Amino acid sequence: MGRWLKRSGWLPDEVLCSTATRTRQTLDLLELPSLPTRFERGLYLADNDQILDALRTASAQTVLLLGHNYGIAECAHELVVRWPDHPRFEDYPTCATSLIEFDFSDWEEIEKNLGRCVDFTVPREILATEQEH
Repeated sequence: MGRWLKRSGWLPDEVLCSTATRTRQTLDLLELPSLPTRFERGLYLADNDQILDALRTASAQTVLLLGHNYGIAECAHELVVRWPDHPRFEDYPTCATSLIEFDFSDWEEIEKNLGRCVDFTVPREILATEQEH
């Protein structure tokens, strides 16, 4: 997923990450350049509202949020005006990644149904694409 983010030009400026060991390991596996990272205990098994609260504290333009299902799936579903045309968006498997754009300048303004999903993928698709090349 880290290679996909890099190829897509969607490198974050800041990371908000659950304190769980698994999310820390996922962050390490992304092999992203050194970034300002906040490990938030409140993201551990957070629901949609807790995730939105964490996002409201972000300060960078592009933020990577690493959390847990079911909250992360619920949040992705509720943030966007329209779901992407992708069969896996509904069940949002492990390490699914949504790229969502917003038309605001301050994360404090984030609310449900304001985002536009510009891309969505799952690890299995990335692996299949890489094996083809």
